Amino acid sequence: MKCALVVDDHPITHLGASRLLRDLGYDPVLQAMSAAEALALLRDPPAPDLIVLDISLPDAGGLDLVQPLREAAPGARVLIFSMNDQTGFAARALQVGAHGFLSKNAAPADFREAVRRLEDGAFYLSARQAVELATLRAGASADPLALLSERERRVLGLIGRGYSLQAIADDLGVSYKTAANASSSLKKKLAVDGINGLMKIALDSGV
Repeated sequence: MKCALVVDDHPITHLGASRLLRDLGYDPVLQAMSAAEALALLRDPPAPDLIVLDISLPDAGGLDLVQPLREAAPGARVLIFSMNDQTGFAARALQVGAHGFLSKNAAPADFREAVRRLEDGAFYLSARQAVELATLRAGASADPLALLSERERRVLGLIGRGYSLQAIADDLGVSYKTAANASSSLKKKLAVDGINGLMKIALDSGV
C-alpha cells in the first residue's frame, strides 16, 4: 500500500485530504500539525510516498520545510496545498523542490488529478497558474534590487519564501504595521502593483 503524510494545522483539512487520499489507495495516511511533528514522524517507518504540505504552519514556513522533508523521505513527492493560490507562491514552491501546487479552493477532482500527476512523475499546476507562471518569468529587470535597503531586501526574501506579513513581522521583531509599510515601500520602489510582482522579483533575483 502507498503511504501519505499530510502536514497542516487545520483538522478539517486533515479530514478531507485523508479521505481523498484513502480513496486513492493511500493507507496509512500520517498526520502532522506542525513542522516539528512532521520531521519527527519521518524518523520511523513507514516512509511516505506523498507529502501534502501547507505553506503556513505554526512553527515554520511550509516552503522552508520542503527540502528537510525531501531529505528525510527521499522517495516522497511533495504537493503544496494552500489557501493562498497566487502564482508567485506556486513558482516559489517549485523552485524550492515541491512537485506541485494546489489551492485549497480546488475541487476534489483537481486534488485527485494533482496526486495522480505526481504519482506519474510529473509536476502539477492549475492551467491558470501554468499560464501566469510563464508570464511571471518573462522580462526580468537587470538589477531590480539596487534601490533597496537591507531590511527591504530581507522583507522581499521572506515574501519570496511565502511568509505572510504577520510572519515577516515576527521574523524581524517588528510590528505588523512596520512589515506592511515595508511591503508598500517595496511595491513603490520596484514599480509593482501586488504580491505577485514582488514574488516575481524575488524569484528572478534569488533573494
